[in-house]
Order: sequence, then structure tokens, then C-alpha cells
Amino acid sequence: MALLKRELHRQCEGLEATRKDLWTLVFDTDTKRLYVEHEWTSLETREGEAECRTGAMDIAQYLTQGGQTAGHRELWRLLQTLFEQTSDPDHHERV
Repeated sequence: MALLKRELHRQCEGLEATRKDLWTLVFDTDTKRLYVEHEWTSLETREGEAECRTGAMDIAQYLTQGGQTAGHRELWRLLQTLFEQTSDPDHHERV
């Protein structure tokens, strides 16, 4: 399975980065699925252990959750470049 990935947003919280979140746009070339992957790590300072988890969500679900983050803006920017209009009105006929 080949996965094409592009980071959308990374966030660290806490004085010693006790929580880290990473959102990535993923295209699975085998299943032809495009989705957002969320990976988060929580570090429990008392036990000194880290817990890592990963979840996947469709693009619409990602865009409707939790306000507008830098990750949302980056995904919108990427989508706009995919569907950008060309200045040549006959471009679609030649493609």
C-alpha cells in the first residue's frame, strides 16, 4: 500500500510538550481514498510514558470540526489550487 502524505498542521501543548498533535492529508493510492489522518501523543509526566494514537476522518468531517486552524486553512489552500480556474477559457477542451 502506497500512501502519499502532506502535513497540514502540527501543534504542541504544555510546558514540556505534554501533548502533540499532527494532522496530515493522506491519499491511499491502492484504495484511491483521500482523507485526513490525526496522530496525537500524550506524555504522562508522572509515569514517564507516552501514549500515541492515530485516527482517520474524511475531509468534510475535518473541515467542520473545531473552528478554523492553520490546518484547515492549508487544506482549503490545497483544494483551491486543485480547482483553480485557468485564464484560458478553451483550456478544458484541450485537456
